[in-house]
Amino acid sequence: MSDHGIPHFHNDAGHPVVEIGVKEFMCVGANPPFDHPHVYLDMGDEAEIVCPYCSTLYRYNPALGPKETIPAGCLYVEADLKAV
Repeated sequence: MSDHGIPHFHNDAGHPVVEIGVKEFMCVGANPPFDHPHVYLDMGDEAEIVCPYCSTLYRYNPALGPKETIPAGCLYVEADLKAV
C-alpha cells in the first residue's frame, strides 16, 4: 500500500467532529470516488480546523498517534492497485 508522509483523513460517515493526533494532514473528504481535491491543512497554533471543501471539523488530540482517529476508521488508506 502507498504510505503517505503526511496522514490523509476522510469523513465518509459525516461525523460532526473528527479528532486526530497531528496538526498537519490532508483531507480527502470521502473515500473515492466521492472524494474532493486532497487538500493540505495546517492547524498551526490552533487546536482545530475546518476543511474548506467538506466542512469537516478536525480537532487535535495529543493523546492520539499520527494515524489514529476518534471516531475510529477515518484514516484514508490508498488501495494498492498493483495487487489487484
